[in-house]
Amino acid sequence: MSQMGTALITGATGGIGEALCREFARHSHNLVITARNGRRLDEMANRLRRTYQVDVTTIPADFNQPGEAKKLFTEVRDSGIAVDFLVNNAGFGLGGYFIHNGLKIQDAMIRVNVSTPTKLCRMFLPDMLSRGYGKILNVASTGAFVPGPYNSVYCAAKAYILSLSEAIGHELRGSGITVSALCPGAARTGFAHRANMETTRLFNYGTLSPKQVARAAYIGMMHGEKLIVPGCLSRISICAARLLPRCAATCVSGFIQKQFTCR
Repeated sequence: MSQMGTALITGATGGIGEALCREFARHSHNLVITARNGRRLDEMANRLRRTYQVDVTTIPADFNQPGEAKKLFTEVRDSGIAVDFLVNNAGFGLGGYFIHNGLKIQDAMIRVNVSTPTKLCRMFLPDMLSRGYGKILNVASTGAFVPGPYNSVYCAAKAYILSLSEAIGHELRGSGITVSALCPGAARTGFAHRANMETTRLFNYGTLSPKQVARAAYIGMMHGEKLIVPGCLSRISICAARLLPRCAATCVSGFIQKQFTCR
């Protein structure tokens, strides 16, 4: 059994979430992993146990369903597991015009990307505070820094996550708890396909691998960095977004995220 502390990682079975699980396990942390697909979750847990000799607890959860965040918290608490590292990674997006995307899917994005990480932070923080130690990693996006035409709800949700992380982190100064916001740019995951954004400029140049993102995230989280931005191109884009007038930054964001025909 690992003595390096336990990490709870949501959205664990694919992309950045899976890479984060491997990164924590590689550093000998026990894991609590959660995702919608219980079969894939169990298969992944078995691979992690065999490869890294760590304890892995699986808890299937669909955060689009009411009460799932509270259910997850209750199961972890009742199992007697102390969560040292909370990683709010679960989320999804949907590209296209705001008016063309259905209200139901937009509501689901807000529930998964905004409500769930907020609730999990609020529920797990008291125990961390009682022990005087803990780290939270909230996965935001470079899209958090500027309005995102053709990806509007997702970017707005990530702007909320960035703001929440920075605010909570400020409140927790001196408590032994740190809060980090991970803001990756485009990465080679299944996100673009699920979000119907494969034919955008955003995902057709300069993408990072999930492994690169996860390693930067782990190092930054362990050092208590408030903002973690993997990749030079992503850091440049954030600097440009901060320097440009907001209307100009919005136009550039729309140009990058609008679908086009690949040739």
